[in-house]
Amino acid sequence: MLDTHILLWWLNDSPELPVVARRAIRDVTSEVFVSVATAWEIAIKKSVGKLDFPTARMSEILVEAGFLTLSIHLDHAIEAARLPLHHGDPFDRMLVAQAQREGLTIVTVDPMIRRYAVAVLDGTNN
Repeated sequence: MLDTHILLWWLNDSPELPVVARRAIRDVTSEVFVSVATAWEIAIKKSVGKLDFPTARMSEILVEAGFLTLSIHLDHAIEAARLPLHHGDPFDRMLVAQAQREGLTIVTVDPMIRRYAVAVLDGTNN
């Protein structure tokens, strides 16, 4: 499951995208998920002027990229509330909860996410 930075770097073919993340996303055997929480975060950042992104086309963009969408379910919300407060970002806390509940690995460069009991593909270690 891609965190927001990784998703945006992938979609923009950014050189900031770590090599290990790029390889994992390109791997044809990988199922790559994008959480609805990530889409929500992108839409909020766009609405406050922090990001330029064609949110009206987000579903189409994710399908074209070959990504699967992960909805937020009640058990994800409950799990997110139970997490220790290692991270103050509610979107990242939701990603952690979803990854834990769904058995997914989070692709991220955020060092705070590693503090949780969740599988992380750490993009900082190319």
